[in-house]
Amino acid sequence: MLISPSGHLSYCTNIHAGESWEAVLKSIETYCIPLKKEVSPDKPFGIGLRLSYQATTELMLDDNLSIFKDWLLDNEMYVFTMNGFPYGNFHNEPVKDKVHFPDWTSDDRLQYTQLLFTILAELLPSGIEGGISTSPLSYKYWHTTEVDLIKAKQVATKQLVEVVTQLVEFYETKGIMMHLDIEPEPDGIIENSDEYIAFFEDYLLREGAVSLASTLDCGLLQAQEYMRNHIQLCYDVCHFAIGFEESEEVIQKMEKHDLKIGKLQISAALKCTASANVTIDELQECLRTFDEPTYLHQAVIKTINGEFLKFNDLKNGIEAMKRTDFKELRTHFHVPIFVEDYQRLQSTQNDIITILQSWRKKEFTKHLEVETYTWEVLPVHLQTDLAKSIERELKWVINRVTHNLKEQIINVNML
Repeated sequence: MLISPSGHLSYCTNIHAGESWEAVLKSIETYCIPLKKEVSPDKPFGIGLRLSYQATTELMLDDNLSIFKDWLLDNEMYVFTMNGFPYGNFHNEPVKDKVHFPDWTSDDRLQYTQLLFTILAELLPSGIEGGISTSPLSYKYWHTTEVDLIKAKQVATKQLVEVVTQLVEFYETKGIMMHLDIEPEPDGIIENSDEYIAFFEDYLLREGAVSLASTLDCGLLQAQEYMRNHIQLCYDVCHFAIGFEESEEVIQKMEKHDLKIGKLQISAALKCTASANVTIDELQECLRTFDEPTYLHQAVIKTINGEFLKFNDLKNGIEAMKRTDFKELRTHFHVPIFVEDYQRLQSTQNDIITILQSWRKKEFTKHLEVETYTWEVLPVHLQTDLAKSIERELKWVINRVTHNLKEQIINVNML
């Protein structure tokens, strides 16, 4: 839905289980129709669409895509952004590092992404730009040496050139503006803003732009401009909070390097801070209720000396809290954005508040998407009606953006 003259807000449908197109459409009908009545009754409701590879291929069969376009029009809905990160099953079985498979060194990832853009080009309303978020190239631990990492970046660059070539053609022949939004994540090849900027400048603007200039028969500067327009950053607030990055600094760095933010994924991480009032054993016990087997829950510990210690899953981070210099742990567990206090634990909600304040001033992206996909694996006492939870999250953002409300601390008992 429009929340400013050019800003669109939705939630990501990756929170719903279902890998087939039939299952995706059913979840959209089940949740988006009543949601529109509650949060956007008088204007079209935007959808942040997630399609697995299976759903993508099924949507392209027969008249499924044209039927869906008609359904969107009939129900006053539209698609402006898509989540192209998870390729396969994303629910009800261990996902962990498989969420990165296939990665950007593979043709499967390239073909899947190009197919998503073909679909998005058909669904986008006239005059609205589209974006698709994607993985941070690959999972870092799959590449055991520095040579392996460099090779993965080089291959990924060649694949991304193919995507940009497709997007330039869409823009120049049909006037459809779309961008691929790379999503840094802990333990990805690209984990943070510095690694994103380095990859962009050292690979995409160099060998990538040279290759693109040859393919499109244009000058190097023009090819670099195509790269800047069609490859952008997906700023997932949870991911950047885990790395203890300050949003204003990231925005300034992106501006300094003339790089764009294509999507703001509004999400909160779980955090745990040392306190004189609570023992480490008690904090560890609370965190263990979030240590579940489906998703990667990378963790970062900040010590009292300002050192950062990284762990590839929450269990290892919990054990390291016994250190005498422990200060704070943050973990990649998307928790409800409208909750700040979990009694002995907290969320990084304030990072969302801060970046939304920056967005109100600058509108550095046109796409805002709420992404709390962990409702099914939250501790039982936190699980609640999904439809009402999505509604609360969207209304929380709308209030922050449109009414500039004062900070509200919602106790976990109010869920």
